[in-house]
Amino acid sequence: MADFLLGMNAKIYQGAADAALSTLTEMSNVRDVTLTMEAGEADVTTRANSGWRATAPTLRECTAEFEMLWKPGDAGFDAIKTAFLSAGTLRLAILTGEKATTGSEGPLGNFSITNFSRSEPLEEGVTVSVTAKLAKFDSWVEVA
Repeated sequence: MADFLLGMNAKIYQGAADAALSTLTEMSNVRDVTLTMEAGEADVTTRANSGWRATAPTLRECTAEFEMLWKPGDAGFDAIKTAFLSAGTLRLAILTGEKATTGSEGPLGNFSITNFSRSEPLEEGVTVSVTAKLAKFDSWVEVA
């Protein structure tokens, strides 16, 4: 087994809001995923900190950005489009591998689709750029 992970082996699973991980289906029509997890900051500096600013993390946020082929009829594409058009949420698990493979990990929760932008390059397939933002955190999946 390799000492590194390849992006092509990572997986995104989708399903209805609040669905169990075991019921989610793989979205195979996805490429170039970026998962960003950040926390806000609170200044907790006191005079007792020897002249150094002190920072504490506050609210966390999770954003997944990815591209899909524009492919009506594909279950994952249709779910993303429907969530965007209805201002609804869908369940996503953004994992480093298959949901049943030991060592796979990543966030599981309900996500809102805040960007669904179509690109129509002359010599490429039509694609959609998607931004999914966490609306309800469920858990950090770590497959044992």
